[in-house]
Amino acid sequence: MNKKALSILEFDKITERLSKYATSAPGKVLCRKLMPSTDLDYIRKCEQDTTAASSRIFAKGSLGFSGLTDIRPLIKSLEVGSSLGISELLSVAALLSVTGSAIRYDSNSIETNTDVLSERFNMLNPLSDILNEINRCIISETEIADDASTNLKDIRRQQKNVNERIKSELSHMISGSYRTYLQDAVVTTRDGRYCVPVKAEYRSQVPGMIHDQSNTGSTFFIEPMSIVKLNNDLRELEIKESEEISVILSSLSAMAGNYTTELLTNYDILKELDFIFAKAGFSHSYKGSEPIMDCDGKINIKKGRHPLIDSSKVVPVDIYLGDGYEQLIITGPNTGGKTVTLKTIGLFSLMGQSGLHIPASDNSKLTVFNDIFADIGDEQSIEQSLSTFSSHMKNIVYILKKADSNSLVLFDELCAGTDPTEGAALAISILRTLHSKKITTIATTHYSELKIYALSTDGVENACCEFDVASLAPTYRLLIGIPGKSNAFAISGKLGLPSEIIENAKANIGTSAKAFEDVISDLEKSRVTIEKEQAEIELYKKEIEELKNRLKIKTERLDEKSDSIIEKAREEADAILREAKETADETIRDFNKAAKNGMTIQDLEAGRERIRKQLEKTNAKKAANKPVQTSNHTAADFHIGDKVHVISMDLDGTVHTLPDSKGFLTVSMGILNSKVNIKDLIILKEASETEKLNNKKSGIGKLKMNKTASISPEINLIGMTSDEAIIALDKYLDDAFLAHISPVRIVHGKGSGVLRNAVHNYLKRQKHVKSFRLGTFGEGDYGVTIAEFKD
Repeated sequence: MNKKALSILEFDKITERLSKYATSAPGKVLCRKLMPSTDLDYIRKCEQDTTAASSRIFAKGSLGFSGLTDIRPLIKSLEVGSSLGISELLSVAALLSVTGSAIRYDSNSIETNTDVLSERFNMLNPLSDILNEINRCIISETEIADDASTNLKDIRRQQKNVNERIKSELSHMISGSYRTYLQDAVVTTRDGRYCVPVKAEYRSQVPGMIHDQSNTGSTFFIEPMSIVKLNNDLRELEIKESEEISVILSSLSAMAGNYTTELLTNYDILKELDFIFAKAGFSHSYKGSEPIMDCDGKINIKKGRHPLIDSSKVVPVDIYLGDGYEQLIITGPNTGGKTVTLKTIGLFSLMGQSGLHIPASDNSKLTVFNDIFADIGDEQSIEQSLSTFSSHMKNIVYILKKADSNSLVLFDELCAGTDPTEGAALAISILRTLHSKKITTIATTHYSELKIYALSTDGVENACCEFDVASLAPTYRLLIGIPGKSNAFAISGKLGLPSEIIENAKANIGTSAKAFEDVISDLEKSRVTIEKEQAEIELYKKEIEELKNRLKIKTERLDEKSDSIIEKAREEADAILREAKETADETIRDFNKAAKNGMTIQDLEAGRERIRKQLEKTNAKKAANKPVQTSNHTAADFHIGDKVHVISMDLDGTVHTLPDSKGFLTVSMGILNSKVNIKDLIILKEASETEKLNNKKSGIGKLKMNKTASISPEINLIGMTSDEAIIALDKYLDDAFLAHISPVRIVHGKGSGVLRNAVHNYLKRQKHVKSFRLGTFGEGDYGVTIAEFKD
């Protein structure tokens, strides 16, 4: 791919924007080095990678690679048996920490199906033993943990004892008889040995070794003889400590050296994943989609938006090429969007061949070109004494030599800047040459001769960028199949050029040229009229389809309701009949029994009374099965948003409009909107305040009680990256605030201070955090932050 086209089409700006979405230095390097490919299989694989990462981001957020650094030089040192320093081992730990995060990200996938990235995630090796050992032994770039080894712990214990004896001895000295000999009652160090500042006149009164003298000569820094041996002991312990630390680092290096292949594999995969997720994040920023890539020479861009133009200003364009024609001649006025259209086609091709999504609608199609050539912009060169025309022609000569049938050629204002007649003839000749070689070509021009060339040549098509003469503003829509007008006369008239000058100019145009422009003008008017009529037809079709769907839904719901009512009535009638039959059967049995047993009239009367009461109960059930609801509301009772019951439909809904003069209003019942009279409506009362209060008590109060019972007043962030720690802290603070736990204790460790600074910067931005401070003695010192919430 020639570098000149990459520069003209501003592909370097795309890669620079892409690099901002990578979260590691190696990933950013890959982004900046991105170049288009001509291998169709590789391009499709790269596009699938980007799509898979984009889907993962949609499902569960992005994946961070912060902390990943280039460890290849360290791997070479390990391979030859060298020992790594503290910072180098921390780089190995950072690599393994990012590896662990990536593995957890993959294992926590919501989707059960694998994608094209799954194989890379599966190849990652967490090497947890190495990570845990490095984190156990190394606290920061300047500090090794006491527990890194038994010897180191013993040495540091001895150092502490010697230090205390020295301080005790010196404290006794500066507060005792030597106080008058001292310049200040302080203890200082010189060359790593403890000294006291002695006045020059009393130096002989303080036996010991002189290590330094002040600039004025009034003070001597003397190491008292009584602590010389202690200082020597301390120095020996420091040497032992240094040697033991070297042993620890050597042991950790040897441990990592056994897994150089795995470490290098992890690095290569993570670097590539960072690059892929950067492409996906970049795609999200401009709502990109995966293009269909092929080698058939066809381009079909749907609603394409140039990615370097402000998304609030860019106008989508539809561009198709290669289906019946391989040359497109775009005409129209200046500032109409011709150059932007040209650059959009070229830049989309570069992005697609680089495995990037394009800012266009789904199923947009691009073809793979072996090379892209562009002659766009002002090529005037003062240094080379070239005019604009000469510079463009030099570039065109180069393109004609290099372009072949697998190339894309873009010309902006082909052969402009010279005599119009000669320029038009030259442009037609260049286009015919390219057309004879089957080279895909797109050119913009003002020459009317090129419009006629496109109309009269097979495989060549006209196009124009639409222009609204009434407002003197371009619409930036690309209209393929229609040649464009320059609209010079219309624009000049709108801007105030006298009409007599315009009329005189029109008279100077040849009859054939004028007739051709009139034909184009008539075509434009017809196109606008047809488009308006088509838009109206589409609108009517949508309205009819919507009404049909609404009527269908309403009919189905009414049928379901009717069937349900009939079935319910049948069941209730059957139950009543069964009950009446049982009562009658029981009565007959009682009468037969009475005849046999000689029952009295009083007993029979009691039985009759019982039957009468049973019949009354049955009649009451019948009445209950036929409820008659009535409405006595007036139009003033209804408000938009009121909950109502539609009597005739036995459905609940919401008032959508106020009643009209006849008492009809619109009620929304789910997706169904229906016009109903107020006589058919009953206003439903909302839950009382007592019920709402009870709901609150049983809901939110219970939630808070559960939160209080389960939330700890402390969170431990040690061992996390800054990004992981902030995510965990954010959730914890929300839970603690809801549970009314204040203050809270945030444990981040001392270390290098990176995690502590990240926590403090986050707390500064939280509105519900009243204050925070570092811990005091007994609270964890500066390895802990105490935060308090606002009331």
